[in-house]
Amino acid sequence: MKTRIVITILSAFMLLQACEKDSDNSPMALNPDTAGDVSIDRFSADAGHLFVRDASNGFPGENEPINFDNIPAFITKGLGPNGEMTQYYNFDVMSTIPAPIYVLFKENETMPVDGQLNIVNVIPGSGSYNDFWLVTKVTVPSDYVANTITSYSEIISMGYAVTPTTIIVNCPIVPKGSVASKRFTSESTELTRGWYNSKVVYYFNFSEKDLMAVNGMVPTSDIYVSFNINPDQANGGPPSGFMTVDGTAAGQTHNVPETIPTDAAYSPLWDVQIYDNADFSSVMDLSTATMANIMAMDAAIVNCPIVSVQ
Repeated sequence: MKTRIVITILSAFMLLQACEKDSDNSPMALNPDTAGDVSIDRFSADAGHLFVRDASNGFPGENEPINFDNIPAFITKGLGPNGEMTQYYNFDVMSTIPAPIYVLFKENETMPVDGQLNIVNVIPGSGSYNDFWLVTKVTVPSDYVANTITSYSEIISMGYAVTPTTIIVNCPIVPKGSVASKRFTSESTELTRGWYNSKVVYYFNFSEKDLMAVNGMVPTSDIYVSFNINPDQANGGPPSGFMTVDGTAAGQTHNVPETIPTDAAYSPLWDVQIYDNADFSSVMDLSTATMANIMAMDAAIVNCPIVSVQ
């Protein structure tokens, strides 16, 4: 009888503790392996600019993996400022205004919380989405458990200190299983997981050059390009495709970036200058590109990380 009474009292005490824990509305840690994934579509009319899915281009549908190694759609052969042979990915038009990515740190610690996924509050198709993120530090208590916070709304509701840094990272969010196998450095090409509204997102990392915000903005660098049809003509500009040496879509362009990753001023966010395709054969480096007839200045700002220079 005494044993039964003791068990009953203990059970009541444990139930009371559970109720008290639930009543404080503290979030519980989530397992990213079982939390579920966010549906991502980079080619919808809301998300895409140069790359919008239609009946003819065959771009992957919502949440379908994307092979960014597909030439010529997403990777281009160009030249360098000194005539080098380059390759770069095409991740579409982006803004110079970075989106925040929230990185959690425990009080008085200099390394992010071990095992915690970074948190974003926008995805492709959101009006303020950007592949370029401003690293934003979130300070959590010393006893914080990884992945207890999995959304921006929870950061705000818990009242944690939020401190923007000046560090910019290039991390395009893509559907799970997407591939972009080329990098300028030896960094991993695997996808990284993050949180968005308590669901998992996947993103690439392109770290060929450390980027710092300039007055809160993503720095840019110019690139000079030419198209099969000049932009002042019908169906000209991007819809006509880049002009190439051999006339094939997968051939060598004479697109010339102002900088490459080894340059101090390098940025993968390029300000596009379109030159007259009549000057194509004479453009072999930055010097000759700047002397070409410019048909359209500042035509677009695009995310194009360089992955090879030879």
